[in-house]
Amino acid sequence: MSTRIVVVGGGTAGARLAQRLPVTLLGEESHAPYNRVLLADVLAGRYAPEVVALPGTREPVRLGVRAVRIDRAARTVECADGSLVGYDRLVLATGSNPVLPPLRGLRGAPLPAGVHPFRTLDDCLELRSVVRPGVRAVVIGGGLLGVSAARALAALGAEVVLTQQGERLMERQLDAQASALLREHVESLGVEVHTECRVSGLRQRDGAVTAVELADGFVLDAQVVVLACGVRPRVALAREAGLDVATGIVVDDELRTSDPYIHAIGDCAEHGGRVYGLAGPALEQADVLADLLLAETATAATPVTAATLATSVMAATPATPVTTTTPAPALPTDSGPRYTGTRALTRLTLGGAQPLDLAAFGEATARPGDDVVQLTDATRGAYRKVVVRGDRLVGGVLLGDLAAVGALARAWEGDEALPEAPLLHLLTHDGGS
Repeated sequence: MSTRIVVVGGGTAGARLAQRLPVTLLGEESHAPYNRVLLADVLAGRYAPEVVALPGTREPVRLGVRAVRIDRAARTVECADGSLVGYDRLVLATGSNPVLPPLRGLRGAPLPAGVHPFRTLDDCLELRSVVRPGVRAVVIGGGLLGVSAARALAALGAEVVLTQQGERLMERQLDAQASALLREHVESLGVEVHTECRVSGLRQRDGAVTAVELADGFVLDAQVVVLACGVRPRVALAREAGLDVATGIVVDDELRTSDPYIHAIGDCAEHGGRVYGLAGPALEQADVLADLLLAETATAATPVTAATLATSVMAATPATPVTTTTPAPALPTDSGPRYTGTRALTRLTLGGAQPLDLAAFGEATARPGDDVVQLTDATRGAYRKVVVRGDRLVGGVLLGDLAAVGALARAWEGDEALPEAPLLHLLTHDGGS
């Protein structure tokens, strides 16, 4: 028995699955799968585009192929070029789209000249082509993506202004003190930072952006505007196919959607009411699904090994529409691999004369009754903090000195009772490494 596995999306999750299993991978972008986490380094000129390519897949990726419709009854995927691809198992790894803020002068595609999202390798390469020393650039959004983009633009010699509507930079990951230290470092790179600053509109001339208007009436001259306002799961394909969609495509512990023959992983998937939008969970979901599909194959009436499966995966050709499929076996619900969620750690390295490393995980802001340990080393520019609730480590932030991050991450991810020792032990190199 042969099982046709089709994956829609060539990002982190889809590529990881295609490294583990022989699948038909439909990649909408013209580039081979790449590491999106390193795009800021490509923009800054630290890495060439080919350096961030992900490891090769088991089967060639079909590049530049956009899926436009799923026929669940026939189990086919229709592509924009008119071809049909049949599946026994379909995996949606459609990722996410950048959020376009509701601003005056910004009415969706096409964007005004000089206005750029920062999500894909093409976005990155287009920005590199227009940014020169002295160019006035405004980054809208002070989260992880916005801070990364501002740092990269400053490295190219642009005059950068970073605007953040919230009270502080990276407020989802960092506490107030860590965010203040991050702001000092970003400003040392030559970036002008404005927090509690709401952008209300864009000014244009002849179809090109000229300035950013703030809600308080202040105007920032701009030749380049980077939109780093977050991302939103790409769910249109799933919704039009009638799958259950909340914020993301709803999946269970087997990463199945409301259709038992369709799975979803990565930025587009919502598990347990949560959409992660990070590389770590995407990789973990892909690995769990690969194990599940391999186990499912092994329980088929005619056992098929991973090696023989590699020769049996098939895709329909454009000239041969597929209208029937062979049902794939279903695993018992009480056995096999399961995805139970990911405890995701955020890491970021910012360049400069003195590069800054940071890591954050869990709840960085303590609740009443929590125990907190903080260590600050002004000489070394280091800040470390952990939050303990009862006998569990529930969160932490480290800036400048990440020597203890490995042990802290293991203690947090394991969610096990901490040993009876002074809490300072968690942050010291000898006890934390």
